Amino acid sequence: MNIDRSKNIIVAIPKGRILKELIPLLKKDDIELDEEFFNEKSRKLFFDTNIPFLKAIICRSFDAATFVSYGAADFGFCGSDVIEEFDYRNIYKMLDLDIGKCRFSIAGKAKKDIEAKKDVVVATKYPNLTKGFFAKKGIKAEVIKLNGSIEVAAKLDLCDFIADLVSTGTTLKENNLKELEKVTKVSSQLIVNKSSLVTNNDLMLKVLERFIDV
Repeated sequence: MNIDRSKNIIVAIPKGRILKELIPLLKKDDIELDEEFFNEKSRKLFFDTNIPFLKAIICRSFDAATFVSYGAADFGFCGSDVIEEFDYRNIYKMLDLDIGKCRFSIAGKAKKDIEAKKDVVVATKYPNLTKGFFAKKGIKAEVIKLNGSIEVAAKLDLCDFIADLVSTGTTLKENNLKELEKVTKVSSQLIVNKSSLVTNNDLMLKVLERFIDV
């Protein structure tokens, strides 16, 4: 399906934990997604909404920020952790949605001391945030990039620490790991492509005003 971008706008919606809290928020703002959007077996790439000119795509939170930054999507939703990690220049962070709350933290075995060494190995999917945190402490961090099973890396002594999102801390406890230091609070954000806000202003405002007075 080809979409006329001059007459339609695209929203990037993330899978996973954000989606569960986002759907009620969208409904509250009178935005409803096509039923097929929730069909995990569907192979569709674009989904209709109750707003004729608004189409939706579903993707990973990391990818939502990429799609919006490069203009493949006009606006979308992602965690503040993603925005800080990539520091995209063409994204305007319009609104903190006050959902998807958690924290980005450093964790490891209870006996580990973050500042005990000047060189550490850290497993994470957030290399930039991680290096920045340790650099402020004067510690050089070698990052092992993992997209999952990060706790296993610590248990197998592949790294000194892990850096990841923490919500309840249950997963850490189940793996005999301890949250050693909180780096930053995380929550879900409404993000907008700066160029779309200019070139497709009328359509963008019709949707964005549902979330915020613009």
